Amino acid sequence: MHGLGELEAAIMDVLWRAPEPMKVREVLDELNKHRNLAYTTVLTVLDNLHRKGWVDRERDGKAFRYESALSRNEAAAKALREVLTASGDPEGALLHFARSASARETELLRKALPRKPRRT
Repeated sequence: MHGLGELEAAIMDVLWRAPEPMKVREVLDELNKHRNLAYTTVLTVLDNLHRKGWVDRERDGKAFRYESALSRNEAAAKALREVLTASGDPEGALLHFARSASARETELLRKALPRKPRRT
């Protein structure tokens, strides 16, 4: 995901797949199926994601439970917006993207955009 480091993106993926908020230990256990991370590393990254507004947290006893602040689709849209803004020519970048869209993507864009009433 644009704007996130590799570990941040992996943690967000775990949270997006989770049916409910997770404690650090639960996130760590999920990540360590494919890695070997320390508890403090995951805690630090979750704290950073909270500070950046990517995750919400709620106290549960002495620990926190974390959940994503944005859906995966909302985060993707936010990343696209940041890329467009950073391009220096958002309109040009958007038009170039629209010309490169697949038939299915074009269909989805047409459905999503409101049509202006025709003047007669």
